[in-house]
Amino acid sequence: MKRIIYSPGEPSGIGPDLILQLCNTNYWSNFKLPIIALGDTRLFKERAKLLGRKLEIVSLKNIKFSQKNKKGYLQVLEIDKCKSFKAGKLNPKNGSYIIHNLNLGISLAEKNNALVTGPISKENIINAGIRFSGHTEWIQKATKSSDVLMLLAASKLRVALATTHIPLKKVAASISEDLIINKTKILHNDLKSKLKVKKPRIVMLGLNPHAGEGGKIGLEETKILKPAAKYLRKLGINITDPISADTAFTKQILNKTDAYLAMYHDQALPVLKALSFGEGINITLGVPIIRTSVDHGVALDIAGTGKSNYSSLKNALDTAKDII
Repeated sequence: MKRIIYSPGEPSGIGPDLILQLCNTNYWSNFKLPIIALGDTRLFKERAKLLGRKLEIVSLKNIKFSQKNKKGYLQVLEIDKCKSFKAGKLNPKNGSYIIHNLNLGISLAEKNNALVTGPISKENIINAGIRFSGHTEWIQKATKSSDVLMLLAASKLRVALATTHIPLKKVAASISEDLIINKTKILHNDLKSKLKVKKPRIVMLGLNPHAGEGGKIGLEETKILKPAAKYLRKLGINITDPISADTAFTKQILNKTDAYLAMYHDQALPVLKALSFGEGINITLGVPIIRTSVDHGVALDIAGTGKSNYSSLKNALDTAKDII
């Protein structure tokens, strides 16, 4: 039986809230695959009380004992104890707990299940003495994948990132022809295999304003991006030459695009979040597991208040189900 594994992420944030709120809806009982949450059962019980939610925690010794989802029931697999349950207050002592749950989720996803992750605080994990740059990079290392690609998706837009969580001053030096070629291959192949896009149409964004203005505002487009695009088209991949990011998201271009390849994190994500804030998801491509995630942060200010919106989690669960 295929299952969805939910790793809630930061225990002091809204990751636990989202699943607790969702499991009290009809959506939960209508969802066709069992959903198993990873974590300390005490955390879920305490947070449910804080949220005023009535539910039963079903403790599992092994996911093979999981059952069909039932409204008001949350199936939990526990391997570690959470050090602090306090909503809204980060505690570095929870760092290893978060990583243990994530590692278990990756391991279970390698066994014909899908992994959905909640939001994490990188700051809290790093303060625990763990070298951590993000879910995507951690999953790449854990699955021993040669390369990985972050794809952010919503109903109107898909954006892949050539570079992810690095300082802006390091972006230009990180862009190479090989990087663009490798990232585009992953995007093209996984759009077809995981997202069922038969003939992907990819738009490449330029690095510089106006896509370099023919070399007058930077040479990356002429020396790196255009040659990479030309090579990729010879391989049968439908990708444009780099175009200016300030005109790339017009309705006319958007309607003809299956995915954009952006050069850095904040080049395209503001557009995605402006169009679909609270509904977007993160999909990890290039790895041998299915992993989707919410596209928002831990929201410490509303953790435990019942004000969190679970739309992104629903979309992440639905996408994981569709892929698997």
